[in-house]
Amino acid sequence: MTTLSATLHPDSNIHRVAILFAGGPAPAANAVISTCAVSFLRNDIEVVGVLYGYSNLVEFGPERPMQEGRDYVLIDHKMLKRTRNSQGIMIGTARSNPGKLVTEPAHLSDPQRTAPLAKVHGALVSLGVDALVSIGGDDTLKSANKFKLFQEYLPPEAKRIPIVHLPKTIDNDYMGIDFTFGYFTAVETLASEIRNLLADAEANRAYFLTETMGRSAGWLAYGAAIAGEASLVISVEDITGRFRTVESFTDPTTGETIERPVMKVEQVVERIVRTIRVREERDHKEFGVIVMAEGLAEFLPLEYLEGVPRDEHDHIAISKVNLGVRFASMVAKEYTRQTGRKRKITGLQLGYESRCARPHAFDVMLGSQLGVGAFRALVEERLDGVMVSISGQLDLIYVDFASLVDQQSLVTVVRYVKPGSDFHRLARFLETHVND
Repeated sequence: MTTLSATLHPDSNIHRVAILFAGGPAPAANAVISTCAVSFLRNDIEVVGVLYGYSNLVEFGPERPMQEGRDYVLIDHKMLKRTRNSQGIMIGTARSNPGKLVTEPAHLSDPQRTAPLAKVHGALVSLGVDALVSIGGDDTLKSANKFKLFQEYLPPEAKRIPIVHLPKTIDNDYMGIDFTFGYFTAVETLASEIRNLLADAEANRAYFLTETMGRSAGWLAYGAAIAGEASLVISVEDITGRFRTVESFTDPTTGETIERPVMKVEQVVERIVRTIRVREERDHKEFGVIVMAEGLAEFLPLEYLEGVPRDEHDHIAISKVNLGVRFASMVAKEYTRQTGRKRKITGLQLGYESRCARPHAFDVMLGSQLGVGAFRALVEERLDGVMVSISGQLDLIYVDFASLVDQQSLVTVVRYVKPGSDFHRLARFLETHVND
């Protein structure tokens, strides 16, 4: 009888690894963390779970040493019992950005700008960590890359901590991987809500204008609209041609004139009303659900964004914009102006409820393979500065940070839904046809 056992790597110089999760939650987060941790534990490598992203690491110092239970936990097999399918994030998350002041390569030699990165390094060294697994979205990848580059400026005798990154976002806007874990669970969760709203809308001869997550690209909005049978979907990729213009403003700090692309709000509103009227006049349907990606808020003229704060990564606080509610009001008024009739249009924000939904089997499998990939990258392949990716039938591949991050701005490259692509055409085909 053949006995299966873990393959030990006695020649590995990694004896303790840290796992960190940052940014917004995503379904199957615990599948990634759990499988990653158990891969190291089975090879006699200790696992430190860093609590709440970088938020505790950047507070490290002589007066605030790392404290077990508050800043980190030691993960063991007992803690991981039946966690792959669980909801939430067992080590928590946060949006702290240790590389916020580093916006170009020259800043890496500036001790003041890299002070938060130095605190992260010092905290991990104090814990005896030999490697770091970073799990998060494009902003977290950006931080991982800066942490790797920061270490290249350390004195020769300083400890180097190799880092690998596991891509996470329900937005699915990552270069270097086909689909990110949690995406399909989030799509199904939102699609289910859209289907419920459709039934409500039909019963009341009304419309819902839903704002879904998807800050930079439309993958989530399009997916939810396709699976949920929405009447129309609009995302940042659609703000082209007659829907787009340029707005100029003066930078209050530099006095420089800056131009930014913005949407022609009245044209977008008119396009939504056209869908409503076609459904009524041609299809005899007095109800529907319109899906708008939250990232459209970044394309609003500045007058709509006055007083809206920005986060650690300089993103506007989209929840404060109330995109769906704003557009619902404007669409209702334009509909009345055109027809002389009233139509109830309710704005809703969807998305938070999808981030910690119970993960689907595919996301659990995808997340589990990514977790294993972190171990294989660090221990078996001895890699540093790579993102673990998946292709084909869950085959592991490793992508250099350098190919995912702009080398001048140190900002990650977003993957948009390509207008005219088969995926984009599918969304257009399945929504209410308007001869536009």
